[in-house]
Amino acid sequence: MTTPLPPASLARRLAALGYDALLLAALIFVTTGIVVPLYLHSGLPVAELNGVTKPPVWFSQGVLLPLLLLEIWAFYAWFWLHGGQTLGMKTWRIHVRRADGGALTLLDTLKRFGAGLVTWILLGAGYLLALVPPSRQTLHDRLSGTVTITLPKIGQEKKQSR
Repeated sequence: MTTPLPPASLARRLAALGYDALLLAALIFVTTGIVVPLYLHSGLPVAELNGVTKPPVWFSQGVLLPLLLLEIWAFYAWFWLHGGQTLGMKTWRIHVRRADGGALTLLDTLKRFGAGLVTWILLGAGYLLALVPPSRQTLHDRLSGTVTITLPKIGQEKKQSR
């Protein structure tokens, strides 16, 4: 008989998020470093502020921001669909799956990402639900029908299955 795996603690979730934030920051810098110069050399109107040429607000908010959100969703979706763990989650031995125990689908990743945006709009307050028993799942877990669990250490897997 196997014991159910415990929900991931708030500390583990935030640590994994920190690791992933470093990877995402690099990805965002690269994308912005490619897209903005392309726009500036396109001949389209530009804005100037204190002698610095930059894309206008409509481009930053209407093109670049949606592109970066799509990129962030694609980052998470790829990892969640290919093993249920981002690199940060793998490091901290946490795993995301559907509440019924199955692997996430593409639609599940969209729901989870959208619910995660709600959590961030609430200034991260949705993470505090990970402190509330009995499920100890965040707002984005609850809204998307997913659970985030702590995986056992490598050597402990065999002990738990006995």
